[in-house]
Amino acid sequence: MTEAARREQITAGIVARTGITEAVIEELVQGFYARVRSDAMLAPVFAARITDWAPHLAQMCAFWSSVALMTGRYHGTPMVKHMPLPIDAAHFDRWLALFEATARELCPPAAAAHFIERARHIATSLEMGVASGQGVMLGVGERYKLGEAGAARAR
Repeated sequence: MTEAARREQITAGIVARTGITEAVIEELVQGFYARVRSDAMLAPVFAARITDWAPHLAQMCAFWSSVALMTGRYHGTPMVKHMPLPIDAAHFDRWLALFEATARELCPPAAAAHFIERARHIATSLEMGVASGQGVMLGVGERYKLGEAGAARAR
């Protein structure tokens, strides 16, 4: 079996189990980022870096297609993009809260659970990467926190 055929088989299995399609991903991404853009904590972080939302949303659809359906559509470097951001555990918690609420509202239960499980892993990984990029190595159970003067520390 070729790699492409194997990937198609995996994707078909996920679609059958969860009901996730590219249309579901598009709706989730659009709904989630609408919330992000109006969120007091997250909107400024995104607004400082994104002026043209259409390419970003297309990239996020490709990302979630790759993460949720194993399609291989995304070819970016999310860790590199997130490491220099002025964000910490509170930002990741807020991101997850908005994402989980959006997924539960817009997706069938099996799809929401699939997305949420992956989002939690992504948030943990990115938080560790952001901390590491600031010279902070998080131990098990530690969270990354920006200090009052912008200094990083684990808590």
